[in-house]
This record gives sequence, structure tokens and C-alpha cells, in this order.
Amino acid sequence: MKPAIAIALACALVAGAAAPAAAADDSKVKAATRQVETGAKKIGEGKIGEGVEETARGIGKTVVEGAKLTGETLKDAGRSAEPKAKSAWEKVRDGAVDFGQGVKNFFSRLFGS
Repeated sequence: MKPAIAIALACALVAGAAAPAAAADDSKVKAATRQVETGAKKIGEGKIGEGVEETARGIGKTVVEGAKLTGETLKDAGRSAEPKAKSAWEKVRDGAVDFGQGVKNFFSRLFGS
């Protein structure tokens, strides 16, 4: 029963590591996931030493590649939000300039220029 628990745990770890990176190119994550599956099958066939080693390597690769992919996804998200943030700042800046011009005009009219 212990190999079944190890297989289930390995699959859960792989699924968790790969989940945040679904939108970007996930071919390396998928390859690492297949390595975990291959290792799990070897454990099921009785090749426990070989299977555990391959499963562990696959989990490690999946975590590393998943983290890289997540970082790339977050960078892309930041880049896509950047123009909107600049646009908002420009609007605030332009509003402050307009407000200053309005104050100037008010006092100019008030004191008769």
C-alpha cells in the first residue's frame, strides 16, 4: 500500500506545481510530469529503487520548471498592466495641471487682470 500512497503524493505535487502555469508554454512541465508518471509505473512494476529515483527527479524538475513558468507568467501580467498604470498616472498629472490652471484663472478674474 505504501507505493500507492507515494504515487498519489507524487501526482498531487506535480498537479500543484503545474497549475499556476497553464497559460504559458508548459512543455517542460509536461515532460517532467511524464517522468513522474514513468517512475510511478516502475514502482508499480516492482522496480521500486528505479521508480522512486525517477519519480523524485521528475518531481524536482516539475517544481523547478513550474516555478520558472509561474515567474514568466507573472512578468507577462505585470507588463500587460504597466500601460494602464502609466495611463492612470498621466490622468492624475494632467488633472493636477488642469486644477492649477483653473486656480490661476480664478484669481486672475477675481483681481481683474
